[in-house]
Amino acid sequence: MLRPLELMLLCFAGILTERERAINLYLREENRILREQLGKRPRLTDDQRIRLAVLGKKLGRKLLGEWASIVTPDTILRWHRCLIAAKFDFSSRRGPGRPPVINLLRRLIVRMALENPLWGYDRIEGEIKKLGHQLAPTTVRNILKAHGIEPSPERRKRTTWRNFLRANWSCLAAADFFTVEVWTCRGLVTHYVLFVLDLSTRRVHVAGITRNPNEHWMMQIVRNLTDPFDGFLRDKRFLMIDRDSKYSHEFRQMLVRSGVTPVRLPARSPNLNAYAERFVRSMKTECTERLIFFGERSLRHAIDEYIEHYNEERPHQGIGNWTINSTCIESTPAHVVQCDERLGGLLRSYRGQAA
Repeated sequence: MLRPLELMLLCFAGILTERERAINLYLREENRILREQLGKRPRLTDDQRIRLAVLGKKLGRKLLGEWASIVTPDTILRWHRCLIAAKFDFSSRRGPGRPPVINLLRRLIVRMALENPLWGYDRIEGEIKKLGHQLAPTTVRNILKAHGIEPSPERRKRTTWRNFLRANWSCLAAADFFTVEVWTCRGLVTHYVLFVLDLSTRRVHVAGITRNPNEHWMMQIVRNLTDPFDGFLRDKRFLMIDRDSKYSHEFRQMLVRSGVTPVRLPARSPNLNAYAERFVRSMKTECTERLIFFGERSLRHAIDEYIEHYNEERPHQGIGNWTINSTCIESTPAHVVQCDERLGGLLRSYRGQAA
């Protein structure tokens, strides 16, 4: 029977033998990996890291610090922790979770909020529900907040120009000036052209051309525009104008007395009168900047020709690339198409020949 001291020595020897065996196994594996590297800088694969991590964990930090030569003990222990984490990683079995709101639905929610400033989150959620989509009001709120759209109580206090124009489209017109330089016996003289644009149809009317747009001339223009029988503004309620001094107080008051409310745009805001600005660009690039005018008569003739072309023949992108008076048109064979020219071929349009 073994004495207690002998039994303790045997147990201690067994512990040492197990530790030495672990060290030998680790060193054997380390040497094998080094031979695999053929003297290159160690770039361990995942399999090599696993093998070292499994064996290095048995040694502990102290022995690894004494014996490990490829990597540091902390690295091996970190690999081991990653192995444990990977063992309990069940993300591949996990379901997709709560599905995100599709982009088309997000754009629809934003569109509803912008087009209907009085609608709150619940109202928008109800409209979405009518279309077969289930959303919570908080989801609607988060989407609108992400797009920088205020809640309904704040939105209803503000009227955007887009909403204002749409609500008053058929009774809204815009007026503006552009200038043209004309050669005369006195040299180059600036002529002012005042035009009015019907925003609903894109039809343009030239109200007058003058060298000196003084108050007397402007008052006569407003009388012509508001004539109850053939005035261009007889069916309009609003006229958008800028803050040019030519639109005097008396000019605006005469508009009001005729039933037309002048809407004065903020200073330096051409984008708020974008349709009129776009017409000026078309007029200049397609006509006035491509001609040299000698006398006012030639200017009036060119502008009259362009306005006729613009109102009757020219397609407009804003109304689907149709002409202003377009109706349902049957297709025309290419061999019977006729070209109409104005201003010596500067302006062209095409139509089918009459039978």
